[in-house]
Amino acid sequence: MKNGNAQNRRHFLKAGIMSAAGAVIASKTTIAATNSTTGLSSDKKIVYRTLGKTGIKLPVVSMGVMRADNPALVKAALEKGVLHLDTAHGYQEGRNETMLGKLLKDYPRDSYIISTKIPVNGIDRKTGTFTEDFDDKSFMEKLDTSLERLQTDHVDFLYLHGMSSREALMHEPVKRCLRKIKKQGKARFVGVSTHRNMAEVLDAAADSKFYDVVLSSYNFQHNDSAELHAALEKAGKAGVGIIAMKTMAGGFFDKERTQRVNTKAALKWALMNENITTAIPGYTSFDQLDESFSVMEDLSLTGNEWKDLKIEDPSASLFCTGCEECIPACKKGLPVSDLVRAYMYTYGYRESAKAREVVMASGLANASPCDDCDECTVTCSRGFNVAERINDVARLRDVPGEFLA
Repeated sequence: MKNGNAQNRRHFLKAGIMSAAGAVIASKTTIAATNSTTGLSSDKKIVYRTLGKTGIKLPVVSMGVMRADNPALVKAALEKGVLHLDTAHGYQEGRNETMLGKLLKDYPRDSYIISTKIPVNGIDRKTGTFTEDFDDKSFMEKLDTSLERLQTDHVDFLYLHGMSSREALMHEPVKRCLRKIKKQGKARFVGVSTHRNMAEVLDAAADSKFYDVVLSSYNFQHNDSAELHAALEKAGKAGVGIIAMKTMAGGFFDKERTQRVNTKAALKWALMNENITTAIPGYTSFDQLDESFSVMEDLSLTGNEWKDLKIEDPSASLFCTGCEECIPACKKGLPVSDLVRAYMYTYGYRESAKAREVVMASGLANASPCDDCDECTVTCSRGFNVAERINDVARLRDVPGEFLA
């Protein structure tokens, strides 16, 4: 009976998303339009959507710059029609923001939309809640450093990086800090990024009536998550602008990188949800840029594209959905979903430096955290061998950071 219910739920979600797609394309897009941000007209087919209560219209394909180090690629993305560039304070140890700053200084400030994410101190990684160690001064200093690197006096979207609980979003000292930043004009809109427990975070953003934008992990591996889809709908109705990340679900289905995720199919799946304004795929080549932007030709998924996503086989993936069912099951209280996400960075994206950042933030006592457990008490909802993946990626703890830069 359980399998039957899961099957019915999959078909329900699939049908619901597909039926919503027509309404999205008809009611929330502009084709071959003159963009109000740039003033430039284009004969190219570009689909725009409005980002919640911000009122900003964005192409449904933006650019996640995390893995890019070639300014020519970013320039090509802007020329193709990309408006929104997403980076973070810690990407490539700050070099990512610096690269963008050098490029964008030659562009009018109102011709692009830029976001950055600032890590917040004083977060309990196990509970996702703030401790008394939160320091608004440190947060604002990091923001000032990011603005200096980006060579701008403000970002359009400023995110608290990696939030995973309602309590964190409602923490009054944090909101007070963000209010001050907006009042100073250093950020037009504020929000949070979330990799795990996304439904709770989206619900909290909607209830808060404070956050403008949520950057959420969202991809075809979440096909069965009725809770997440309900939270996306609630946040969308509340006027929260929603941007999708991790749409490629790791880029590959296997550690050996022999089974590549169909980029167009993955992007289309995410964009068929009417609550998603834009996605930030992290293309690192001109071919990947062209492939990602080509979804504008037809946002509907073909039958073969559905098959390519392997939705019926959840274990065929490098991607952790962030359900957090594993955390209370781990007798050591390890941040399991974070570590499995680091595994994806390592083998899916070949981003060992980023994976090491996640591993180091997890506070592991050693590089073999699962070796002294006779038996793993975690049963992953995706069917992953959690202990194997954690021990594999935890080795990065003892690798000097400069070796991976």
